[in-house]
Amino acid sequence: MLLKIYRENPNPRDIGKVVSILQRGGCIIYPTDTVYGLACDIIQPKAVEKIALIKGLDLKNAFFSLVCHDLSLLSDYAHHVNNTVFKLMKKNLPGPFTFILPAVGNIPKLLRTRKKTVGIRIPDCNIAREIVRQLGNPIMSTSIHDDDEIVEYTTDPELIHEKYRNSVDIVINGGYGGNMASTVVDCTGDEIEIVREGKGELVF
Repeated sequence: MLLKIYRENPNPRDIGKVVSILQRGGCIIYPTDTVYGLACDIIQPKAVEKIALIKGLDLKNAFFSLVCHDLSLLSDYAHHVNNTVFKLMKKNLPGPFTFILPAVGNIPKLLRTRKKTVGIRIPDCNIAREIVRQLGNPIMSTSIHDDDEIVEYTTDPELIHEKYRNSVDIVINGGYGGNMASTVVDCTGDEIEIVREGKGELVF
C-alpha cells in the first residue's frame, strides 16, 4: 500500500494506520529529514528479522538506528551518557544526526551488536516522530539504498513503492526524500568523533 501523508501536518488517523501495522509486526518505509527509511517496531522480533532479510544483512554485524520521538526515553536504550554528550544531542536534535552510544542490556536481543552500541536518531520530520510518539517506543530503522551506481539513495516514494511493494506492508509517500544520509557521531570513546559526514553540520 502507498499512503500519502503530508509532512507539515500529518493526519493522526493516517499515522494510526501505520502504527497499527507496526504493532502487528509489519514493516514500513517512511520519510525522514534525510533519506527514506525501512523500519519496524523494535519489540517485534520477526519484523526485525524480516528487515535484515530484505536488506541482506547479518543481524550480528548490521548497524540499525533507533528512531525516537525525543530524548525522554534515552536512558532506556543507552547508558554512560555524560553531560557533554547529552547537551550536544539536545542542541542538535531533532535533526539529521545519528548518535552512537553505549547500549544498555535490555535492548531487544536481536538488536544487540557485537560492539554493544546503539544509534539514536530523532529526525526533524513530523511524520517519523508522530509514528514513534503514537507507537510509544522507538522503531528500528535503516536507509533505503538505490541500485543505481551513481545515485546512492532513492528519492521518489512511488519508485520505492514499485520496488518494495511485495516486501513491506506500507510505503508512506511524504514527498521526495533527500539523497544524503544523516551525519553519524560516535560518542562511545573519550573524544566525540564524526564517523560519517552527512546532511547537517554538528553544533558544539
